[in-house]
Order: sequence, then C-alpha cells, then structure tokens
Amino acid sequence: MAMAPSPSLAQVYTSPVAVAVWEWQDGLGTWHPYSAAVCSYIEQQFVQQKGQRFGLGSLAHSIPLGQADPLLAPYIIDLPSWTQFRQDTGTMRAVRRHLFPQHSALGQGVIWEWLSDDGSWTAYEASVCDYLEQQVARGNQLVDLAPLGASFPSGPTSSPGSIPATVPIQMPKPSRVQQALAGGTPRPEPEQVIKNYTEELKTAPDEDCIICMEKLSMASGYSDVTDSRTIGPVAVGRLAKCSHTFHLLCLLAMYCNGNKDGSLQCPSCKTIYGEKTGTQPQGKMEVFRFQVSLPGHEDCGTILIVYTIPHGIQGPEHPNPGKPFTARGFPRQCYLPDSVQGRKVLELLKVAWKRRLIFTVGTSSTTGETDTVVWNEIHHKTEMDRNVTGHGYPDPNYLQNVLAELAAQGVTEDCLEQQ
Repeated sequence: MAMAPSPSLAQVYTSPVAVAVWEWQDGLGTWHPYSAAVCSYIEQQFVQQKGQRFGLGSLAHSIPLGQADPLLAPYIIDLPSWTQFRQDTGTMRAVRRHLFPQHSALGQGVIWEWLSDDGSWTAYEASVCDYLEQQVARGNQLVDLAPLGASFPSGPTSSPGSIPATVPIQMPKPSRVQQALAGGTPRPEPEQVIKNYTEELKTAPDEDCIICMEKLSMASGYSDVTDSRTIGPVAVGRLAKCSHTFHLLCLLAMYCNGNKDGSLQCPSCKTIYGEKTGTQPQGKMEVFRFQVSLPGHEDCGTILIVYTIPHGIQGPEHPNPGKPFTARGFPRQCYLPDSVQGRKVLELLKVAWKRRLIFTVGTSSTTGETDTVVWNEIHHKTEMDRNVTGHGYPDPNYLQNVLAELAAQGVTEDCLEQQ
C-alpha cells in the first residue's frame, strides 16, 4: 500500500470559487486524500503546467512529493499518466483530482474519519466527506454509506472490507468529528486498588518497609501525610503475586503519587498488578511496510511506524494541567524488521500505544525544554542506518531489549492473547 499520512484538508490550495483535493487509490480500490500541504503543492504544480502538452514519463511533468512532505520522499506523481510512482519498489497507484465549491464541507476544511480497532483514524474519500457533511446539515443522524459504493479499510495494516448496506453509520455532532468522548470508565478509589492486590497480615514481619524505611511493626512513615478512612497507620499487607510486604498506607501514598490508573507496581521487584496506563497525549500511530531491508536483517523487509502527536493542552494527569504542551519533531518515523520477532514487537507496541505508554509530557533530556512530548522508556529506532545518528541498525540486541522494556511497562505476549 502506498504511504500517505492521514489528511487535514483545511487550507488546501484554493481558487476564488473552488478547492482542489488530490487523492491516491490503494490496491483494493479505496481512495485516500493527501494531506493539506501535499494537496496544495500538487495543485500548484498542476496549475503551473496546465495547458502544456504532456509527454508520457517526462520528468519535466513529474511532481516529487518529498518536496511537500519528507515522509513521501519515495513518491513521484506522473501527470501525463495520472499515477503515483514509488521509486524504491516500482509500485504505481492511480491519482485523481476533485474540485469542491468553497462553501462545501471540504472547502471549509471539514474532514470525516472513522476509528479503527488499533485506535488510529482513517479519512473517508473526499466525496464521502462532502456527502456526510450534507447529511449533518439536513439534520440526519444516521447515514447509510452503501449506496455510495465505497469501501473502507479496517485498519492501516488490514485488508479493506465494504460496509454492508444494512449497517448505517451514526454521526456524532462534536466540532471535530474524530474527537473522542470525554470521561470514560470511572477510576477506582485508591484504597480499593490497594485492597484488590494485597492481603492484610495480622502480624507484621520483623523487617523494614522499603517505602518509608520504618519497621513494619511500627506505624507507617506516611501516616502523618496520607489520609484514609479504611487503612490504619499500622496496617501491613503482602502483595498477592510477588509476596513483598509493605505498610498499606505506604502503598497508598505511592499509588496516589502516580498515575492513579487502577494499576499498582511493586516498588521492590517491579511486578505490575492490573493494567498500567500512561499519560501519552492524543495522537495517531500508522504502520506501513516496504521491501527495503534493514542492516542486519537482510532476509526481510521493513516495517515503518509513524507517530503523530500535535501540540495541545495538558490534562489533569500531566505535570501542569491546563498549560500548553509542545510536540517537537512529529511525525516521528521508527523502523522494525518485518520478521517474526519484529512483527511481535509491532503488536506489543500497538498495545503500548493504546495504553498511552510510548510518550509522555515532561522535560526533554536533549534540549531541556519543559512541558513537551518526550519518549517514555520504550526505545525506538528512528533511523534505518545507525551510521547517520546512532539510532539505527544494525543492533543485534535491539529487539530483545525493547521486549524487556515493554515487559517492564506490563506489556507482554499475554496481552496479545487477551485481545
């Protein structure tokens, strides 16, 4: 499948009366809009060359997309044949151009997307976006897309499937269609989390609590700063799986100082109880494949992961709620070998992404900038060749190392079996 980031069609190239939207067609017939910047670039080139007599294959009439978006560096549009050509694989895809009135949905920058199982958003074809917005304007709440004859993929790495005519699509009314509903499942009370994973002991062992460093037979060192109606200052408990023992009030203080997501991590052995989630801001994870091999993995192709996170406002789980955060260097490209183990790492990274564990908001160790999106202890290869930046291949230990880092965040093969 050709590679193109999910679009945002606000500010595409416009004429006084119309907006031009360019799309490419995947191998199963589905059309995908290019991003706003790429649409604008293609249209400008197209207008400049319009009226000339094109010679097939003429480089003078080819548009290198990498000049508009570095992620699209392998791609060239050949105007005479209306195709997108991928230079490293030779793959050719059809392209097309639509003009929409400026008062239409696309003319006003509206784009409709649908949410796949892996949490990523995929744009509908341009004509479908326009049709959906018309239905919203008419007050319709349910729209059947089957009469349009379009098909839609079930995810960035899955095979497309047609939406059945009997399954209407419900249309919500937020200002941004892809905005997730606020709220969600209420988080459990902190005291209940501690009780879920511990067994209270009647007699305290003759050892220290490694959280407060007081004897377990004495009151918790946090009894003067941690309030609880159900846990007393001398209560001691043993964690269910690893059997390490602490003051229950110390565990409560530790939990309340963290993400309060309903999970608990043993401070001694790092065993995770429950499902750990992080503070990663909203964004998008896309997956692509191509045939070029990574150094050290010459027997297989390459998996490209593209993470996109925009600037935003910090939530209650972040260091400075309500304050803006920056997201430098996005979209970020990362590489895995398309091998058995590489595909396993990919599936686990998808789980980590859903659990908001790959990025967080904090202070950049590189620039010192605060309130910015940073990596969160799961290392990625951001270059194909390590000779460029040192963050590429070959690295014979990388896959094993990243599996260990994922496990430290509670993401293991057991998570895949539960899906």
